[in-house]
Amino acid sequence: MLKLRIKDILEEQNKTVYWLAKQIGMSQNSAGRLVKNETSSINFENLEKIIKALDCNFDDIFEIKD
Repeated sequence: MLKLRIKDILEEQNKTVYWLAKQIGMSQNSAGRLVKNETSSINFENLEKIIKALDCNFDDIFEIKD
């Protein structure tokens, strides 16, 4: 199972879901679903915005869980 690590990265950087939502131009509810891994897909454009906002790499965002 592929897991998004956005919540972990936000915590490491002492940032909130609200901050991320504002940075990427997404509603707080939608950003919250991404952070909680409650989504089945992610748009490449949004993925790129998240990576830039968090100043991280593509492989930092994803984790494979068994």
